[in-house]
Amino acid sequence: MTMKLLALSGSTRRDSWNTRLLHAAAAAAPAGAEVARAPDLAALPHFSEDIEAEAFARGPVATFVAAVHAADVLLVATPEYNQSIPGTLKNALDWLSRGADADRLAGKPVAVAGATVGPWGTRLAQAHLRHVLGVIGLRVVGPGLFVAGAASRWEAETGRWDDALQVRLQAWLHEVAAAAGAV
Repeated sequence: MTMKLLALSGSTRRDSWNTRLLHAAAAAAPAGAEVARAPDLAALPHFSEDIEAEAFARGPVATFVAAVHAADVLLVATPEYNQSIPGTLKNALDWLSRGADADRLAGKPVAVAGATVGPWGTRLAQAHLRHVLGVIGLRVVGPGLFVAGAASRWEAETGRWDDALQVRLQAWLHEVAAAAGAV
């Protein structure tokens, strides 16, 4: 049986380090796992109870929530904005926490990663993200993947991360798949 992983980038930037990290994760997925890209978070409206019923019935929120529910495991890569997660990612998580099917998320495995040009590798953003994920009932599995100095680790000529990071990424994915499969 194929394990379905959904790659969710917390960045909407065109050349996002985090989106690149998830693309590399898709290419490094272990045997028996396939990685799909989550719908664009920028398409989600700001959460509001005033539009909640309609948003869950159709449109980008319904599409996003269905993709999350269909996945066996979520892979979330977050940038760090002002020592926390971006508002776009928080908005997506707020949508997930609502609706008639929100309880279906209880215990769903999620792995956390992040890449930044700075020296800390999104450590504070990942801590905040883990907190929010736990509050909405998701189960964080595997270790976090912290990528500091992303600009110096990306090889523009090859369109790949450096070899050491590629090895770390592959090992991280195997740990995540093993932890998620152990449920």
